[in-house]
Amino acid sequence: MFHRLLARLLRPFTRVHPEEAATVGLMTISAFLLLSAYYLLKTVREPLILLQGGAEVKLYARAGQALLMVGVVHLYGELARRVGRMKLLAIVFLFFISNLAVFAALARFDLPIGLPFFLWVGVFSYTVVAQFWALAADIYSEEQGRRLFPVIGGGSSIGAVAGGVFAGWLVRFGPSVLMSVAVLILLVWVALIIWIERRAILHARHDQVHDQATEEPLSEHSPWHLLAHDKYLLVIAGMVVFLNWVNSSGEYLLDRTLVIAAKDVAAHGGSSQMFIGAFKANYYTWYNSLGLALELFAVSRILAVIGVRRALWFMPLFAFFAYGCAMFFPVLAVMRIVKIGENSLQYSLQDTTRHALFLVATRPEKFVGKTAIDTIAVRIGAIMSTIMVFAGARLGWSTSVFAAINVGLALGWLGFVLLIARQHRLRSAEVGRAVPGSGGA
Repeated sequence: MFHRLLARLLRPFTRVHPEEAATVGLMTISAFLLLSAYYLLKTVREPLILLQGGAEVKLYARAGQALLMVGVVHLYGELARRVGRMKLLAIVFLFFISNLAVFAALARFDLPIGLPFFLWVGVFSYTVVAQFWALAADIYSEEQGRRLFPVIGGGSSIGAVAGGVFAGWLVRFGPSVLMSVAVLILLVWVALIIWIERRAILHARHDQVHDQATEEPLSEHSPWHLLAHDKYLLVIAGMVVFLNWVNSSGEYLLDRTLVIAAKDVAAHGGSSQMFIGAFKANYYTWYNSLGLALELFAVSRILAVIGVRRALWFMPLFAFFAYGCAMFFPVLAVMRIVKIGENSLQYSLQDTTRHALFLVATRPEKFVGKTAIDTIAVRIGAIMSTIMVFAGARLGWSTSVFAAINVGLALGWLGFVLLIARQHRLRSAEVGRAVPGSGGA
């Protein structure tokens, strides 16, 4: 009875079968908690890095994350060659939570943790979110994923909105309090993930599906070997590089104009830290609210009507036209609108569609390959943006010039979308392909 009721409650957003309702509900709650904690941490991160270094240092730190992520991905790959899915997830999640507890203790004594915390949050966010969506892609089939991923993504969007609002309330208590609250949320989240994992195993046994591979090492090869020999992963990585090159450059343009406004506030007797923190909290709330509306009421319908491959077109086309406007009107008000629109699309349609690309992937591709892409490829995009900003700052480029470059990058992004469509079509058309873990709890 409960399963049927939950399935009916979710019907306005997508079609959920009663036997799927409980697990998709748990996955949605898990996504909510994860993103709530993440946006608490983002709100802590921003004033720390901007006030201690400025917009340029923040962008250079993004590039520094790439060096950390190379080491993290290598260690992750070695771990994946030794343990199964459940142990891998537990080790990764608890490792990051213990790190956050240490940062909370350091922040309580007002130690200068801005740069190391910024680097850590970047590694944490991409690694942990990649693991969550790899698990989702592993327990659902391609058909289920197209229907259910938007609901789970809706949980992410609601969590992001809630996290931004909650952060706005807590920001006056200081970084240590926000970090401590995030630790508690993440502990509850890990408990739910363990529950979901056990439900998936029990469901497979009930259906007489003997998926021994869940307890076996996830991959025989390193992440670098997988990327080098897998054309599908390579073209997805290429798209992610351009996506994050554009996004990182856009964040720099927003921060560049924001710091100027914060200095004006300070010149008139206000608090620049409070101004930046409040602006970022409001900014996160706006783009996540729009992203939530898109995720709940548009994404599942877009995927049903035009499919995964065509849905990838939306984001680069928006970037092309939005930065075209910013090129002519390079002010904070315009950049705020551009980034709200860009991020609302990225954290709804774009991310859900990108995660759905792995529904036709193998288990090593889902966990090891996806983690490498969501960390290294993301940071390569940031490095390219850093190089561009470094050169532009010394050549005296204006905000309009940077926006014009983003317009050109959006065209390159579209090229990789075409290549992905071809590879995805080939995989989806394979007759009798057996995708591990497609039972769907």
